[in-house]
Amino acid sequence: QLQASGGGLVQAGGSLRLSCAASGRTVDKDMMGWFRQAPGKEREFVACISPTSRTTYYVDSVKGRFTISRDNTKNTVYLQMNSLEPEDTAVYYCAARPYGSFTYYSSRAYPYWGQGTKVTVSS
Repeated sequence: QLQASGGGLVQAGGSLRLSCAASGRTVDKDMMGWFRQAPGKEREFVACISPTSRTTYYVDSVKGRFTISRDNTKNTVYLQMNSLEPEDTAVYYCAARPYGSFTYYSSRAYPYWGQGTKVTVSS
């Protein structure tokens, strides 16, 4: 299971740090990803990180503002979100899949999902 936390209400320009803790299985060999879904919109890719943290990918809209990281000793992945904008308002989901060749930005590629944590950015 994946348990996401850290969401909340923040003003534009503020910061939040999301956490996603895995239990029941280790994720040290998984690609870990964050997705988000705003009201009335499809779920979209935000960022992902390879098992050793060597490789990260971000959607263009968050580059330079968000940072994904992981601590395999804690079976946890993080998403540090800075300079938040109202457009970042969404439910954020963490996801995992065994590392390999796949379309990292596709939600269909990830078999394991957390329950989501809501982020609201006020203007």
